[in-house]
Amino acid sequence: MNRIPRLAALLALGLALFTLQAPAQEAGLHGATDEAAEAAAADATASAEGEAPAAPERTYATTTVVLTTPLGEIHVAVETERAPVTAANFLRYVDAKRFDGMTFYRAHKVSEDGRYAIVQGGLQGHSQKVYKPIAHESTLDTGLSHLDGAISMAREAPGTATADFFIVVGDLVSMDGTEDGSDPGYAVFGRVVQGMDVVRAMLELPRSPTARHPAMVGQMLAEPVKVTTVRRAPGQ
Repeated sequence: MNRIPRLAALLALGLALFTLQAPAQEAGLHGATDEAAEAAAADATASAEGEAPAAPERTYATTTVVLTTPLGEIHVAVETERAPVTAANFLRYVDAKRFDGMTFYRAHKVSEDGRYAIVQGGLQGHSQKVYKPIAHESTLDTGLSHLDGAISMAREAPGTATADFFIVVGDLVSMDGTEDGSDPGYAVFGRVVQGMDVVRAMLELPRSPTARHPAMVGQMLAEPVKVTTVRRAPGQ
């Protein structure tokens, strides 16, 4: 994992300043039976050789949400089990259709080649749509991390996150909470499972020559990307 040297000073400042201020397909019966038989055979072989069979990898409950933009769709698996507070907040906006018409307004290349970056969006400028802030869910508690495709809450101080979030391009684990508690980090609550090409495309859009804060010049999109609808995927 690449730990970009403390982009926290600039990156965290930007995230704080620009928060609001005022399926998988089910296997057929035949396929499932074959897989079960293969797994049983593998376990039997392992037992015969004196090896304990490998424990199955745990899966966690998620809800898929689709953000529709002029550039294409972004599908996000929202971590309802591992990040219940933050996930419930995001889905509350989705179900109330408050994210319809939101924008992605910031695209910041942390590295010049765009290998590491963040793309930020939300309800900036629409305070009438915003619910009360939520409690901070640290990555130390959820077990999630700011890996490529992670979606995380923008905020000022911990406990002030509302309706703005960002998507990570590349592994930016320096945005996780630190073990010693000196940095609470940001709250990851899901990951992009389809549409990272759309996210990366925003990094190449023209920038505005101005910004609310000097540190943000060159990061704000000249024309924010409007999200027409944000909905749960069918069956979710």
